[in-house]
Amino acid sequence: MTQENHTEVTDFYLLGFGVQHDIQYVLFIVFLVIYVTSMVVNTGMILLVNTDSRLQTPMYFFLQHLAFVDICYTSAITPKMLQNFIVQNKSITFGGCLIQLFIYAVFSTSDCYLLAIMAVDRYIAICKPLRYPIIMSRQVCNQLVAGSYFMGSLNSSLHTGFTFSLTFCKSKINHFFCDIPPIISLSCYNNDINFMLILIFVGFNLMFTVLVVILSYVYIMAAILKMSSTAGRKKTFSTCASHLTAVTIFYGTLAYMYLQPHSDQSEENMKVASIFYGIVIPMLNPLIYSLRNKEVKDAIKAMGKRFFRLDVNY
Repeated sequence: MTQENHTEVTDFYLLGFGVQHDIQYVLFIVFLVIYVTSMVVNTGMILLVNTDSRLQTPMYFFLQHLAFVDICYTSAITPKMLQNFIVQNKSITFGGCLIQLFIYAVFSTSDCYLLAIMAVDRYIAICKPLRYPIIMSRQVCNQLVAGSYFMGSLNSSLHTGFTFSLTFCKSKINHFFCDIPPIISLSCYNNDINFMLILIFVGFNLMFTVLVVILSYVYIMAAILKMSSTAGRKKTFSTCASHLTAVTIFYGTLAYMYLQPHSDQSEENMKVASIFYGIVIPMLNPLIYSLRNKEVKDAIKAMGKRFFRLDVNY
């Protein structure tokens, strides 16, 4: 690993959290439990949607893709972080860092667009219920999901290309994974242009998708207030509240991570936000959507009964 000016950096070193050795083992156990829980609940959500006929609707189609995206981007960063808690050598190769950033950026960006798509889906379901099956056809749903992956791939390619085209004089990344701002900070030359590109690209993705979510829920809230049935109003609001909770947590931490002015203090704050955004939220999303949803609860009960019967018969 080389740290001299104008020499090629072939490996990076992830500084992580800089906590005492004993605390690192505690953090390892905590984050391992969170990661395993995230894998189980998201995989379970995908299996549930694919095996239960009651969940063959656009909303759950998008939800299973959200679960898949959550699995992918948390898996891009968490295993390496867990490894670094228990090993002395916290290095990552140049290529490994590039791949980690690319995968993370693809699926975190796709997550933004999927949440916006789910908001539009709820708007059409509530405000245009009679036309909902026609508007949200299987073909349209596939195109919307493909579009979210395309935007994720495009955004990630631009960020990864601009970031790793820099010349690096230092190799110590002040983070627990290869994220764009701390990598750019290692550049030999002025990196203001790269930070400006982050502001433009991330700002566009956030502003566009947040605007879609806000407009969708303005119309949804207006439709809810017009409902004559109190029970219907309560049920509709409950369904939308879960989505709004996930959206608020997700976009809030993402904006805090990338749209604040860069400084040494912001790098430390980014680590905390990254834990919540990259590790905790993927675990919370399926729980938020399923615990308040009667269809998912019924599907879980039905799956449990099927497995119980199979076990008894065996």
